[in-house]
Amino acid sequence: MSVRIGLIGAGRMGMTFAHHLVNSVAEAELAAIADAHGKTAANAAAQFGVESTYSDYRSLLEQKDIQAVVIATPTNTHPEVIRASAVAGKHIFCEKPLALSLPECDAAIAAVNSAGVKLQLGFMRRFDAGYAGAKKKIEQGVIGKPVMFKSTGRDPKRTSLEFARRENSGGLIADMAAHDFDLARWLMGSEVAQVSSEGGCLVYPELSQAGDIDNAVINLKFANGAIGNVDVSRNAVYGYDIRTEVLGSEGSLIISKIRQTPILVLTRAGVTHDTVPYFMERFAEAYAAEIRDFVACIREDREPAVTGQDGRCAAAIGIAATRSLDEGRPVKVSEVEQ
Repeated sequence: MSVRIGLIGAGRMGMTFAHHLVNSVAEAELAAIADAHGKTAANAAAQFGVESTYSDYRSLLEQKDIQAVVIATPTNTHPEVIRASAVAGKHIFCEKPLALSLPECDAAIAAVNSAGVKLQLGFMRRFDAGYAGAKKKIEQGVIGKPVMFKSTGRDPKRTSLEFARRENSGGLIADMAAHDFDLARWLMGSEVAQVSSEGGCLVYPELSQAGDIDNAVINLKFANGAIGNVDVSRNAVYGYDIRTEVLGSEGSLIISKIRQTPILVLTRAGVTHDTVPYFMERFAEAYAAEIRDFVACIREDREPAVTGQDGRCAAAIGIAATRSLDEGRPVKVSEVEQ
């Protein structure tokens, strides 16, 4: 059985998912594309050989032969599109984050549960070979009991001022650190109970006009007593820098890949190598793997590996960490539930 999928949102991430649906998932067929900019949808359809295009995603949802959708629309539209897709009876893959507020997360999850469809969140790092391998070693007890989590997420350039606005993306902490918060819960096997954030607009003063910052550090305390730290930055001019360490009672695991190709250049000027340019290069296979797994969930009628509840938990940590930054104090994650 081939799963017919509609793509909603044909921007940068949408095109990434379209590429993998067409080239990496034999069991799926990209059957339609919708984008608020009709020309964008038409261009994407021409590139990938898709016949049906729409400027209104609701029209795509009316297409009866589509079983599932991939949502890659702007962050602040995710809850609305998820709810509409669920009502239409479509299985849903949605790029992170689930929503910018917990009531919106709850409404999206409720719609999915009511409709009896599947919802998978786009936390692709779980599908990266390095992170997946680390998870297995933790479960096998290779490093003993995990006691400390450290994660770095640094982009080589700042985002647009429009995207940086909290009403659009949630801001640096909620948006960029969402992957790290998800990894923290997943790798440590415990919920984050409290966060304490420090941050500032240190390199790109124009970001302050959008109410955002460019660097932040978030300390974590887990429900089981473990501790952690996440740093995120928009000014890693040397390349895309993603690193994670889990320290256990019997050892440590480090997941890191900053070099794009295994080449060292040794000259009188010194020793140099290239770096990973951006997230699409670093996690290309992970993006393909998560889409393959989503399609497999539909074909095998099983629960997705990354659920709506996982998306809600990561959102709650991001909201609490942003409140900590604003109020200059530690914040218990349970506070944002109130």
